[in-house]
Amino acid sequence: MNTRTRIGRPGRLGLAVLTALATALPVALSSPAAAAAGGTPAFLSPAELPPHPSSPWYAGEVTAGVPDPLPFCYGEALPGATSRYREFWTEYDTNARQVTVVERDEAAATALAALLNRAIRECAERTEQRDPEIEAESRYYGRVRVEEGARVYGVHINHTAVGSSDIHLFSVGRDGRTVTVVHWGQLGDFRHAQVSDFRKTTAVAVGKLY
Repeated sequence: MNTRTRIGRPGRLGLAVLTALATALPVALSSPAAAAAGGTPAFLSPAELPPHPSSPWYAGEVTAGVPDPLPFCYGEALPGATSRYREFWTEYDTNARQVTVVERDEAAATALAALLNRAIRECAERTEQRDPEIEAESRYYGRVRVEEGARVYGVHINHTAVGSSDIHLFSVGRDGRTVTVVHWGQLGDFRHAQVSDFRKTTAVAVGKLY
């Protein structure tokens, strides 16, 4: 399932421009022990991200609140109350982020997951409408069987004005009343998307929610 679209100009992975096209978000995190005890959901560790051929992954602290700048593609769909996030990066132009939201009940979490999936599915078309200097294409990579399930997507952004492009992978997963979004991105196109590794990362991320 492919969708073509147009879009604007790169910064670090084009994020300077891309994040300007998004809005709002939340997330949640803690240690695996706390998660197992029914506490705050645990976040990914650097070693659980798709391996980079030339650099280790590094991670920031788990942070309460909304990332700044706001996330590309799905930021508009995120609530801002009970959110936590963690940023990841390598020594090269590859980075990642996990955002987790604990909702009041499973019905609210199901609705949020549906909203996030829709936002990512429509990201390429929406981005083209907002910036005519960019071409975008989205792909759906199917479900990951873990807990209540997760879905994986790819979005390629071509910055026509400067001749560069970024590839992004997203996943949305849920366990009970907790929803998590994982984003991986680097310079390149669909040929550089580490889909198989990202699906494994998604399974680990959702499995650590509780």
